[in-house]
Amino acid sequence: MAQPPASLDALIRRYDAGVFEPPPEGLRVRLIASGAGEWDVTLKPGNAEIGAARGPAPEATLAADTGTWAEIAEDGRAGLLAFRQGRLIIRRNLNLGVALLAATSGVTGPGRLRFRQVETASGVLSVMEGGAGVPVILIHGLGATKGSFLPTLLGLSGAFRLIALDLPGFGDSTKPLLAPYHAPFFARAVAELMNSLHIDRAHVIGNSMGGRTALEVGLRYPKRVRRLVLLAPSLAWKRERPWAPLVRLLRPELSLIQLAPRPVIEGFVHRMIPGAETNWVRAGVDEFLRSYMTPRGRMAFYAAARQIYLEEPHGSKGFWTRLARLEPEALFIWEKRDTLVPIAFASHVRRALPPARHLELDCGHVPQMECTLETNAAIAEFLSAAPMDKTAARRPGRALGERRAYGEPGLTPPSQSP
Repeated sequence: MAQPPASLDALIRRYDAGVFEPPPEGLRVRLIASGAGEWDVTLKPGNAEIGAARGPAPEATLAADTGTWAEIAEDGRAGLLAFRQGRLIIRRNLNLGVALLAATSGVTGPGRLRFRQVETASGVLSVMEGGAGVPVILIHGLGATKGSFLPTLLGLSGAFRLIALDLPGFGDSTKPLLAPYHAPFFARAVAELMNSLHIDRAHVIGNSMGGRTALEVGLRYPKRVRRLVLLAPSLAWKRERPWAPLVRLLRPELSLIQLAPRPVIEGFVHRMIPGAETNWVRAGVDEFLRSYMTPRGRMAFYAAARQIYLEEPHGSKGFWTRLARLEPEALFIWEKRDTLVPIAFASHVRRALPPARHLELDCGHVPQMECTLETNAAIAEFLSAAPMDKTAARRPGRALGERRAYGEPGLTPPSQSP
């Protein structure tokens, strides 16, 4: 194979080992330049080298045409933009692909995008962080990873210090075998991450299962939470759960043995997810499979799904009873085309938690990826707004989407669409 193009060579020469620390055994990332060839980047602690593509499949692949690679070599910040625009395709390991782009971007300073493994009392947690200022914790949903919050991190890192984590059992974080994988377990992991990062208080944002985790952080550790933003949060079912007796009998440990081969699972996931051929969704499916195809990751997925279904809605320890005691100010963002968390849940939240604010967007279950500009604008202005008047807070919460355009002042999204 010929020598790599000057663009790829220049990219690797500016590798910043402070952005990403690979394991001692190293990692391989394949760079594909359409029509020109393929080359492997070997990452080891402290350095990166590029050479001919060879050997078994790499941990991640990045593919673009030669013109796009030339743009990225000219301005390393163009790499993430090209990925968001679909001109650069990352497959197999989104975390590793984005880490390589960040490490070769040429951006310096403490606020640059960076990746690391953090030792906590819950085990090692993988985080992606960037920006400076008031800290914001970002919590992904079931089957997802911290990569699902990349658009939020890139969009808001100019105003906040954003930290997206892989929850225990997911992504590149620890995957304990006998953990309960319920909201209190995840909330404790978030608090312990804050301890390890020496963060006393932070805003907390969560999507889907991560939204439920964020609420649990607010309920259990209210003094450590500034404000909460809940993006299509998974909440306890209020209607009858006919399968609950059977689900209680099923043990997540049975999933340690995977009978179906990866192509079968991958085909099923692609059929279940709308838009599975878009750049973002393809990368998201890869992230899901990266954990799911490991025994511990698969068990964590089923254990967490089981806990979501079985959570008690009522009673002294029921979710809806406890929600009424939530102290931090909260913004709930609901999606009109969400097929997983119906927007009808908003009415239940209004009754249980009148002071909460609400916003409706015309997208699906992952608004930070599907309606990026509107979601980022709403988050930024809610987190930056003055504290809510306590007298007004006792009045019933208003659905922002039901009053004039998006309701409250300071929560109007940009006029352009994402």
